[in-house]
Amino acid sequence: MNHPYRWVIVAAGGLLGCVAMGAMFSLPIFLRPMSHDTGWSVAGISAAMTFGFLSMGAASLAWGSLSDRYGSRPVVLVGSVVLAASLALASRATSLAEFQLVFGLLVGTATAAVFAPMMACVTGWFDTQRGLAVSLVSAGMGMAPMTMAPLAAWLVTAYGWRSAMLAVAGIAAALMIPAALLVRRPPTPDDGTQAGMAAGERPADMTVAEAVRSRQFILLMLANFFCCATHSGPIFHTVSYAVTCGIPMIAAVTIYSVEGLAGMFGRIGFGLAGDRFGAQRVLVIGLLAQAFAVLAYASVNRLAGFYVVATAVGFIYAGTMPLYAVIVRENFPLKMMGTVIGALAMAGSLGMSTGPLLGGLIYDRLDSYTLMYVGSWGMGLAAMLILMAFRPFPRTRAEAVQVG
Repeated sequence: MNHPYRWVIVAAGGLLGCVAMGAMFSLPIFLRPMSHDTGWSVAGISAAMTFGFLSMGAASLAWGSLSDRYGSRPVVLVGSVVLAASLALASRATSLAEFQLVFGLLVGTATAAVFAPMMACVTGWFDTQRGLAVSLVSAGMGMAPMTMAPLAAWLVTAYGWRSAMLAVAGIAAALMIPAALLVRRPPTPDDGTQAGMAAGERPADMTVAEAVRSRQFILLMLANFFCCATHSGPIFHTVSYAVTCGIPMIAAVTIYSVEGLAGMFGRIGFGLAGDRFGAQRVLVIGLLAQAFAVLAYASVNRLAGFYVVATAVGFIYAGTMPLYAVIVRENFPLKMMGTVIGALAMAGSLGMSTGPLLGGLIYDRLDSYTLMYVGSWGMGLAAMLILMAFRPFPRTRAEAVQVG
């Protein structure tokens, strides 16, 4: 399948992901200004992010299943509208509980409408260069720290957190709604094979029930959970950690941007490596490297050191994430891509939910983030060991003939 429109899908997916993830991940930028302005605790505001990830997890499977049934365009369009509206509502919150409910439930649910449907859509458009394609979409998401984060930091410094969050809502609406209208279903395969079987893809007659009970599915879910738990705390709390080390807020935000810039190169690099050497092999190496990279944050306290570690962490963790979608596409039929990737996103969101709250609780109690980084290291090693146990579905004789 070499239709030129497939690259429009990649561009639309990258933009949608950049704005959606940038809007949600702008909360770390608002963390201290909100706490100072309202008197809300760091842990309490961080909990809104945890609730957001839990909402993403609960909604990802539903959005993915809906995209399998109705297509990705209506799903991402609805998500874009809800995201902008919920950010606007969150900017008007008058209590911590209200903010936690609006940001945690609505923003998290709306953000989930982008990732799984767009990844499923993109993998359906590509039979070759699939690793590169999903990596480019993910690279768009990785641009959020270099675009939305500095913008949010400037807005909150100049106008306060409420006006800044309202402005982010307007930007989300202006960019995401037109991009969602560009999304189309993948063309029907010319050869009429069931569910668009591609080279290397496993059983076409597999049902969703069989898929979710399979050992392969369970191991991918567990690996993604621990992988995301590894970097969730460091992503959310590193700007705050840098501020506690005496680094000014505007300078601390640049650490986030450096991490995002490195992540763009990581996504493309890991995607190309996955196409050449195999997605699982490259992902196992990446998970091991990620564990030690996040641990390195505990040993730095100056801006130059943060930049070095952020470069390594961003390159590695961002590079690993798109490879899960490639492994899914190689092991499950196209007809259930949205559902399976949505379930995988659910596991990842649950993993991401651990870091903000636990990191906030650790800091509030110990006045230090060191234990958070050590715990992240342990979860990174767990993710690597789980993925090493993954074995692809065996090909049937018919599929071996097709591929050969």
